[in-house]
Amino acid sequence: MSHYQLKDGVAVIVLDNPPVNALALALRLRLADAVHSALNDPEANAVVLTGAGRGFCGGGDITEFDLPALSQAPTLMALFSLIERSPKPVVAALHGNALGGGLELALACHARVAQSKTQVGLPEVHLGLVPGAGGTQRLPRLVGPELALNLVLQGRTCSAQSLSESGLFDRLTDAAPLDSAVQLARELAAEVARGRSLKRAGELTPKLPNAQAFFAYARATAKAQSRGLPAPVACVDCVEYSVTLPFQEGLDREFDTFWRLRGTPEFAGLRHAFLAERKASEVAGLPTEAKPRPVERTVVIGGGTMGSGIAMSLANAGLPVTMIEREQPALDRGLASVRDTYLGALKKGRLSEQQFEQRVALINGALDYEAVKEADLVIEAVFEDLDIKRQVFEQLDAAARPGALLATNTSMLDVNRIAAFTNRPEDVIGLHFFSPAHVMKLLEVVRGERTSPAVLATAMNLARRIGKTAVVSGVCEGFIGNRMLQPYLMQAGLLLDEGALPHQIDRAIEKWGMAMGPFRVSDMAGNDLGAKIREQRLAEQPDLVYSRSFDTIVAIGRSGQKVGRGWYDYVPGQRAPVPSEEVIAAVVAESERLGLKRRAISDEEIVDRLLLALVNEGAKILEEGIAQRASDVDVVYTAGYGFPRWRGGPMFEADQRGLGDVLATMQRFSDGPAYQRCADFWRPAGLLCRLAGQGQSFATFNHSELS
Repeated sequence: MSHYQLKDGVAVIVLDNPPVNALALALRLRLADAVHSALNDPEANAVVLTGAGRGFCGGGDITEFDLPALSQAPTLMALFSLIERSPKPVVAALHGNALGGGLELALACHARVAQSKTQVGLPEVHLGLVPGAGGTQRLPRLVGPELALNLVLQGRTCSAQSLSESGLFDRLTDAAPLDSAVQLARELAAEVARGRSLKRAGELTPKLPNAQAFFAYARATAKAQSRGLPAPVACVDCVEYSVTLPFQEGLDREFDTFWRLRGTPEFAGLRHAFLAERKASEVAGLPTEAKPRPVERTVVIGGGTMGSGIAMSLANAGLPVTMIEREQPALDRGLASVRDTYLGALKKGRLSEQQFEQRVALINGALDYEAVKEADLVIEAVFEDLDIKRQVFEQLDAAARPGALLATNTSMLDVNRIAAFTNRPEDVIGLHFFSPAHVMKLLEVVRGERTSPAVLATAMNLARRIGKTAVVSGVCEGFIGNRMLQPYLMQAGLLLDEGALPHQIDRAIEKWGMAMGPFRVSDMAGNDLGAKIREQRLAEQPDLVYSRSFDTIVAIGRSGQKVGRGWYDYVPGQRAPVPSEEVIAAVVAESERLGLKRRAISDEEIVDRLLLALVNEGAKILEEGIAQRASDVDVVYTAGYGFPRWRGGPMFEADQRGLGDVLATMQRFSDGPAYQRCADFWRPAGLLCRLAGQGQSFATFNHSELS
């Protein structure tokens, strides 16, 4: 777990706890022993701490955060104090990542040497926490309170090179940092021998003019932007302690704050979301011998909004892309869209000139399938029509080389049927990107019934390469995300019929935490697109009940944001949508047509009906084996559908609420207007009933138990 060796008078201690050298209890014990050994070794004049493998240290072990091990000796606070108070110089040699507790460990050392590309940061705020081992107290003393607050509050990672002038690092190197760190350790030891004091962060005094006004403004800003989450404001408080309190008192306040936040529901949800994303990359039943195929040359069929976004996702990872369209004007529009997007990023400072030129150069256009012949991966992103996709895949089957991956970006259609259009269904897979594809993190990887393990492994590897959060789904209408979205939208419409209005429904669910309510989402996606999906679903399932208000809105030309009129009016130059009197009149008229007396509907009922519609459909998806695990369903919704990350996801939220209460609430909703067929809609999934009856949760569910 840690290694100790003497190198010309310098004790080199190597952190070794794969994969990220997390500071779990076992590593803390070994590290404390190694530090004591160095301090007691008469031949060791200095100490260097470094990490084995790909990085220095990824921080605390999040899996221990609700276990007694978190507070067992040596705690991080005690260990870092031991290092900081060492009479012998301790130098951190950083490479790869130094995040969270890993950076806090480096801050406790007397000097830091970093490879210039090392990624550093204190991301605890993204878990609903503050740094809990001195980060908010030592960092301001080294780089100043303003920069420290920016790093802590945003929780962002950045390269060591970008902080070269901050005072955080004593030396930067393009090479491996160990030799430079050992040399610096020897120099510091010589200075100590001459009577010079070591630089201990805790002994420095941070200075900030007008500190009271600065922190008051920062606190107000954090409160306004955090939507009620406690961690951002707590981060401001803790950095302020570094300026206003003695070091040890600041440490104590920071730790108390960390411990308090660790018990909040926000931390529980964010921790679940973090661990769920890590778990989602593990594909159940994938043979170990299934190795990813190389992907270097790519083709995207279609240059529309989705196709150009997918092309940029690939180019952003350094992959050359050929974007194919049928006609020159469409291809020109697609390439212009790519260039304009990159140009906007350049103007905002998100890309350098070199990056701009490189990425634009990686994306080329074509009007034929010649590029398909040499491609390792082809992604189809054409109109959502099965006949059109048939034409595309028949051409791909004829043109693509053996072993090339043929992927469809369909959001609703049957991947197995699409695969059957080829003579190589084992090479066909669904890659459902979310729009805008170059921005959204979620990628649903849809495994067809004949998709080969090697193709699935290649898709998951590609997802990591292009920076996507991948979730494996089986084949069904809408896969995981869009299948669950349909009952959610159905309930939103039925709430309109009974007495709610679009802006009330959106406001209620957004106040609860969703990024956007169902009607704002519909306007953004296009209400005409929603109409096509409803038409397809009703053709196959005529018993489904949607509010006719959906079709009324489309019939009167309110297609959404793209035309400035949808469920809302969109005023040029005004960001907020405006409730529409025309829409309100149409909604009220539909209630009258149904013979319903409109009633007052509480925000609580709105949230419950929308949320539990998601939960029940998610339970059916799990029972059918479409999703591998409940946490995968949660990842789809937190990463792709605006579900509040701090609530963990719909299935986690149901567990927190209690499945018995979920069933009881659904039972209440099953008694409603006759035309809605409420008893059918709210009939609970068998899995939900079974888990509730056994006092279990979605978190404990394993699909193999059903077989």
